[in-house]
Amino acid sequence: MKRYIGIRIVYLLLTLFIITTATFFLMKALPGTPFDEEKLQQLPQEQRQMIYASYGLDKPVGVQYVNYLKNIVKGDLGTSFFYTGQPVKDIIMSRIGPSALIGLQAVLLGLAIGMILGIIAAYRHNSGWDYATMIIAVLGVSVPNFVLAALLQYFVGLKWGLLPVAFWESYPSSILPSIALCVGVIALIARFVRTEMLEVLEQDYVTTAKAKGLGFARIMFQHVIRNSLISVITILGPIVVNLLTGSLVIENIFGIPGIGSLFVDSIKMNDYSTIMGITIFYSAFYVFVMLIVDLLYGLVDPRIRLASGKE
Repeated sequence: MKRYIGIRIVYLLLTLFIITTATFFLMKALPGTPFDEEKLQQLPQEQRQMIYASYGLDKPVGVQYVNYLKNIVKGDLGTSFFYTGQPVKDIIMSRIGPSALIGLQAVLLGLAIGMILGIIAAYRHNSGWDYATMIIAVLGVSVPNFVLAALLQYFVGLKWGLLPVAFWESYPSSILPSIALCVGVIALIARFVRTEMLEVLEQDYVTTAKAKGLGFARIMFQHVIRNSLISVITILGPIVVNLLTGSLVIENIFGIPGIGSLFVDSIKMNDYSTIMGITIFYSAFYVFVMLIVDLLYGLVDPRIRLASGKE
């Protein structure tokens, strides 16, 4: 198991290195600069050189790349061009709270409701419950979350006045964004759980358990639901990353000062350091979550744990 984890960590570091390298050179290839060139050209040559030197832009691209890698190893993501003088790491940490809150709420709510709907749909196969769940799943996948966000703002926020429409003032401001994000999660989880449970219910070991006279609850929880979790874990990793790091569209619609809105603002301002810092943060979080998903496979399915121990 230790060797298995060690190999995954090596893959993790290699993936981050490739992403960091690609992001760095793509940023250098983009047109434009983080500075207002018209105003910059009005300054004397010496002042322009000092500005470029303060951000390390006076050196060749290869030297900039090596220096950037050295800084990343030290945990330094650089200094923002737009937020003058502020470290990118500090900016990201100041914005992660709102994104993590709405993302975590969306994941937990979507997972709970999706599991319940999927279990009911599979157990009541070809019934009204099953058809209703599939309709919800289709709508949840088909309707974009920004359309749902606009509907929630109009009806729940403006017309009924139950919750704040936008801006980040207190906890109630996180409820509507979380609901807008969780609908897609509910649809995906419900569909995957239903499909997997229908397959598991037809397995011989379930038939044997019924023949032995095991109770319904024991069969469902010990055999059916547990063996259906593999598909849920598979899609849960990317879902957690997407939601916990915030939705770009949802954060802008609701005026949430999270990582998503920071990323959009950085792109508009050509803030290279912040764009690269957020990209690396997203990537690191993604590969870390996928590592956790790999380990969860072993907890849910002992066969995977045994196979990994032979590596």
